[in-house]
Amino acid sequence: MTTRSWVDGVRPYFEKAPLAAFFLGLSSGFPYAMIGATLTTRLAQDGIDKKAVTAFTLAFLVYNLKFLWAWVVDGVRLPILGRLGQRVSWMLLIGVLTIAAVVNLAFVDPSASLAATAYAAILVGLAGATFDIVIDAYRIEVLSPEQLGVGSGMSQYGWRIGSNGAAALALVVAARYGWSAAYLACAAFALPAMLTALWMGEPKRHREPTARSGIGAAVGAIWKPLGEFFQRQGAMLVLLFILLHKIGDTLANLTFRLLFDDLGFSNDEIALWDVAVGFWAYLIGIFVGGVLYARMGMKRSVMLSLILMAVSNLSFAGLAAAGHSNAFMAAAIGFENFASGIGGVVVVAYFSALCDLRYTASQYALISAAASIVGRFVTGTTAGGLIESLGYVNFYLLTTLAAVPGVLLYAWMMKSGLVDQSIGRDDVADAEAKP
Repeated sequence: MTTRSWVDGVRPYFEKAPLAAFFLGLSSGFPYAMIGATLTTRLAQDGIDKKAVTAFTLAFLVYNLKFLWAWVVDGVRLPILGRLGQRVSWMLLIGVLTIAAVVNLAFVDPSASLAATAYAAILVGLAGATFDIVIDAYRIEVLSPEQLGVGSGMSQYGWRIGSNGAAALALVVAARYGWSAAYLACAAFALPAMLTALWMGEPKRHREPTARSGIGAAVGAIWKPLGEFFQRQGAMLVLLFILLHKIGDTLANLTFRLLFDDLGFSNDEIALWDVAVGFWAYLIGIFVGGVLYARMGMKRSVMLSLILMAVSNLSFAGLAAAGHSNAFMAAAIGFENFASGIGGVVVVAYFSALCDLRYTASQYALISAAASIVGRFVTGTTAGGLIESLGYVNFYLLTTLAAVPGVLLYAWMMKSGLVDQSIGRDDVADAEAKP
C-alpha cells in the first residue's frame, strides 16, 4: 500500500502537461536572472556605485505593470503566426523579442553609459514580463484543474533551475570570455518555452478570442478581464489578500545579500549556503508543496504555507543576532527556501484557479503583478533606511509582523467561504469544497 501511494504521488510529475510546465518555467526564470543577481554582479565588477546598483532593482517593477498590456495577449490575434494558435503564436513572437532584448543588453557597456544599461535592463524586464504573461496563460490552460498543484510545482522547479542555471552560466562564461558572451549564451534559455509550445500545440482549455474589430472590441478586450474579476463577490478582499500576503517575504528576500555581506560571509560561503543549500531546499519544498496540495487540499495547504513563509523571516533575525555562523546560515537559508518552495506551489495553484479561462493571460498578469508590487516598492524605497535605523534583527522581526495581516485575512476568507467563491469560471466544480 505504501509503495502504491508513493508511485501514485510521483506519477503526476511525469505526465505530459506537468512536464510542459517544467520547460515553460525554465524560460520564465532566466530574464529575471539577467536583470537580477547577474546584472548586479556585472555592475559591481565594473566599479559602479552601490547606490546606482541597488537602484537597478526598480527594473523589476516592469513585472508589476504587466497587467496593463496583458489584454493584448488575450485579445489580439497575430497575422500569419496566428494560424498556429493564439498562445503558440504569442509564445514564439515574445520568445524572439526576449532573445533580442538579452542580446541588446549583452552589447551595452555600463562603464561607458549607465543610462544605456538602464534602458537595456528595462527592455529585458519588459520582454521578460510579457514572456511571463504568455507562459503563465499557456501553463494554466494546458493543465487540467486537478493538475494545477503538480503543474505549479513543476513550473517552480523549472523557474528556479532556469534562473539559477542562467546566473551560473553567465558567471562561468563571463569569467572566460566576457559579459557580452555570457549574455549571448544565456539568451538560449528562451528556447525551451518556444519548443514546448510547438510540441504541445494550442492548449485544449484555451478559448479563442471573439472575432470582432473596432474601438468597442478593443475597449472590451481591456475592460472585460478586469470587470469580470471585480464583479465577483468579495473581489476587493481577494485583491487585498494578494497585495498583502507577500510583503514580509519580499521585503526580507531582497535584503539577504546585504545581510550576508555585512556579516562577513565570503563569496564561497554564500555560494555554498545560499546557492547550493538554498537551491536543494527549495526543490524539496516544491515537492512537499505538491504532496500537501494533494493531501490537504488547496485551502489548508495555502494557510500552512503562509504561516511557514512568515516564520521563515524569524530565522534571519536569528542569523543576524548570531553573527557570522555557518550553522545559522545553513539553517536560515534552508528553512526559508523550503517554505518558499511550498508557497510557490500551493499559492500559485490558488492564484491560477482564480483565473477565468476566457481571460487567463490578463487576470493572471494582474494577480501575479499585485502579489509582489508592494514588497518590491517598499524594498526599493525604504528597506535600506529601515535596516540602518532598526538594525538587521529588528528589521527581520518587522518583516515577520508584516506577514501577519495576510495570514489573518486568508483565515477569515477560509472561514467565510470566500476562497471557494473566488475561484474562476470553469474551475468551480473542481475547486476544493471541504475545509
